[in-house]
Amino acid sequence: MIENDVKLDLGHPTNQSRTLLTDLVFPPDTNHHNTIFGGKVMAYVDKIACISAMRHCRKPVVTASSDSFDFLAPIKTGDAINLEAYVTCAHRTSMEVFVKVERENLLTGEKQLTARAFLTMLAIDEDGKPTEVPRVIPETEVEKQQYAQAQERYIERKNKRK
Repeated sequence: MIENDVKLDLGHPTNQSRTLLTDLVFPPDTNHHNTIFGGKVMAYVDKIACISAMRHCRKPVVTASSDSFDFLAPIKTGDAINLEAYVTCAHRTSMEVFVKVERENLLTGEKQLTARAFLTMLAIDEDGKPTEVPRVIPETEVEKQQYAQAQERYIERKNKRK
């Protein structure tokens, strides 16, 4: 018999953590080539990954690692920067978050993939100690594929630390 106050957490669907962010790129955000600073893009990526991870676990998080951060194309002054993030996999206390970055020409509607990254976020308790997180329930084919590949990336990250 299960008591009324005991709750079984079977995990959360990927969609619960999905987070979108759009901003306009202004001249102070750009370098002498009139393209956004890479560090500015990295800050956006870290911020949206944090929000996504917190939506998944409903706890404070910190960035544990950022790997496979690929810059694919520039984003220019006047473009919109569009970011999408979601938790692809969760382990005991950590979550892998995928972030996709696109540029959008707001006058033509043209969009282009400009960056993508996987970050590992660690859930922490009020004392700053790692705390358990719910598992991820992937639903779409892309989510299922990323979930399956996440274990390989997890092992790679662990091997890098050795």
